Amino acid sequence: MPIYLPETAASSVGALTPREIVVELDRHVVGQHQAKRAVAIALRNRMRRQKLPPELAEEVAPKNILMIGPTGVGKTEVARRLARLAQSPFIKVEASKFTEVGYVGRDVESMVRDLVELAVTMVRDERIVEVQDKARANAEERLLDLLVPPVRPAPAVPASPAGPDSPVDRRALREAAGRTREKLRDQLRSGGLDARVVELDVRESSFPSFEVIAGSSIEEIDVKMKDMLPGLFQGRSRKRRMKVPEAAEHLAREEEQKLVDMESVGRAAIERVEQAGIIFVDEIDKIAGSDGRQGGPDVSREGVQRDILPIVEGTTVNTKHGMARTDHILFVAAGAFHMAKPSDLIPELQGRFPIRVELEALGTDDFVRILTEPQGALVTQYRALLGTEGIDLHFDDGAVRRIAEIASLVNERSENIGARRLHTVMEKLLDEISFDAPDLGQTRVVIDAAYVDRMLSEIVEDEDLSRYIL
Repeated sequence: MPIYLPETAASSVGALTPREIVVELDRHVVGQHQAKRAVAIALRNRMRRQKLPPELAEEVAPKNILMIGPTGVGKTEVARRLARLAQSPFIKVEASKFTEVGYVGRDVESMVRDLVELAVTMVRDERIVEVQDKARANAEERLLDLLVPPVRPAPAVPASPAGPDSPVDRRALREAAGRTREKLRDQLRSGGLDARVVELDVRESSFPSFEVIAGSSIEEIDVKMKDMLPGLFQGRSRKRRMKVPEAAEHLAREEEQKLVDMESVGRAAIERVEQAGIIFVDEIDKIAGSDGRQGGPDVSREGVQRDILPIVEGTTVNTKHGMARTDHILFVAAGAFHMAKPSDLIPELQGRFPIRVELEALGTDDFVRILTEPQGALVTQYRALLGTEGIDLHFDDGAVRRIAEIASLVNERSENIGARRLHTVMEKLLDEISFDAPDLGQTRVVIDAAYVDRMLSEIVEDEDLSRYIL
């Protein structure tokens, strides 16, 4: 599940200047100042547009961005952190996964449908937080009904005043049941009933088999199936015995679903996608260039571009939750452009990405900063992971510098995968410690440059071996 900022942080994003947005991005991404400036301006322009009169705001097109740079330099991370900062629905897609209309493969409109589904999850989670207290209160009452069945109502025929069903006796029974219920409520909240078992009606989810009609795409079936067969996927109820804590959680989830209006959630999600959605289209360079360079009867690159073009220009996409317009979704495209150039894209698509920014390749100094500076840096992650085994792991400055140098050297000798190389180097470096950690007990382990050389120098010197291991 994606990570969202708290409501207070989300509400304050609109007050951030481009300079402050860059500062926030600097906390997570090293370098790439020009790319950060570009996305900061694009986000600020989106905020500015929301303050315009509606008739003028409708005419303001999003300032889509084309990032150019090798893999592993932070293109995706910049866009992802921007989306988290803006509390926006964000999805990453690979342009090479889509196929031209008429071929079997993913429909380009599916990127918008996936974004809407993600937004529905965001909005539903927010609404669930709002009704959580009421849902738990309702679940508690339902659970107490199972533990103490309510007193039956009075019979329709009049009874003898002195009989067992007299109003006085029924009142006494209700009062006694009320006292018992409150005692059980106290025990329930204190955990005294956690060992008790109750029986619940649980609805099973079912998915019937069906035959896909020729010519229909999975996306079309996905959109229409619920409308055609509304009661088909509800499943049947069955009795299930479970302990009180598990039953309380199950009932709370049921109550949350009852209290959240999914039609309202769907409308709010589509509005959020239309006004604040961000789609990151990676590997766009893989669909650049003419078909003549493909060397075979493959899917037309230009055809895929022409299918993507209406989505970027602005169109309406049919989703399970309604029609979603793409006119004001922010598109961030990225590619290495080793074999192709941005000018190899069709002119119409080029014109839809007015902001071009080139990201710089990463070197040793950048790797040193990536290892130590960002929140959740690699060194911090490994220290925390091994700390769960009682290992106090410490990297001295020389070790960090040596790790960065080795990662840079391997990138030069083999394919340059940027900062991703640090992950492979760190895994190999800490292989022995990670394996032996449960047996070491509480101890302090210091990683210095000598240890790094002992673990990695032999692999680095053997180029053939380093290609496979690092």
